[in-house]
Amino acid sequence: MKHRTWPRTSSSSPFSSFPFPNLPASESSAAYSGRSVRLRSRPPPSTGSSSSAGGDGDFSALPYDVLAKVAASFDQPNLRAASLVCRSWSEALRPLREAMVLLMWGKRFKHGRKGVRPNAEKALDSFMKAAARGSTLAMVDAGLIYWEKGEKHKALDLYLKAAELGNRSAQCNLGISYLQAEPPNTEQALKWLYKASIGGNVRAQYQLALCLHRGGGISSNIKEAAKWYMKAAEGGYVRAMYNISLCYSFGEGLTRSHKLARKWMKRAADRGHSKAQFEHGLALVSEGDTMKALVYLELATRAGEQGAAHVKNAVIHRLSAASLDHAMHLANSWRALPSN
Repeated sequence: MKHRTWPRTSSSSPFSSFPFPNLPASESSAAYSGRSVRLRSRPPPSTGSSSSAGGDGDFSALPYDVLAKVAASFDQPNLRAASLVCRSWSEALRPLREAMVLLMWGKRFKHGRKGVRPNAEKALDSFMKAAARGSTLAMVDAGLIYWEKGEKHKALDLYLKAAELGNRSAQCNLGISYLQAEPPNTEQALKWLYKASIGGNVRAQYQLALCLHRGGGISSNIKEAAKWYMKAAEGGYVRAMYNISLCYSFGEGLTRSHKLARKWMKRAADRGHSKAQFEHGLALVSEGDTMKALVYLELATRAGEQGAAHVKNAVIHRLSAASLDHAMHLANSWRALPSN
């Protein structure tokens, strides 16, 4: 699924959009119709129980189906911890523990890990069995494979089910899917992107900011867009770091600040955003720091930024042989910083 960066309008940034690769999307309409797991509910506690007398909730009496829905998006550590609360919870969460094993095997088949050869069909089979046991994590992974196979309606069914159960990744991808529908369903897209964004999904926060920035079926709201760019950037989303730098640079949604623009541009560059590397390299050239500039321009050139190559060639002639060798050594040994 394609993602866009800074919206291109006649009145906005002079920089062109950064061509991101197709990223797998995931979600939308109609509920998942696969086999569901039936979990019996525990009978209500007796009226004379000590829990009601003491006023404390008896969590062991929580209905099995409710507990299964609450735990549907748990990862393995949280699921293990919940299973240790009491015997009742352990019994209720057994299908989800089985799903975790199937999910693990699905990922091994998908990525070819731990001596297992990649096999998309076996991965999908494992994910679907895990999804049938109630795991939203498996629904997301199964939906991803269906999406890549071109069976988008199956992917959307799975992601809608996972989104309704509270999975933030599913909510994000469901929103993106609505944006890419023909015609786009902006209302539903914003609904799910807001849910995922409020839940802390940085990818959703970035996509929501893009929607609010460029309009497209809704009223443009630059200040609100900048707010969500900032949340995503602070959460480690590199594309949002680049866009929040542009917000500061052009005073869009935020008070113009050269210092903060430079700060976020460098953060994006140091985390591998090639256009940010190009822009940061240009800034260093203008400040006269040609050796550092050459490092960033070289990285941007290797990442495919054609404009960076022309500037780099001009900078090379200003450096001594020793400085040039050192700059190339720094570029060769460079590693992107972690996003978080």
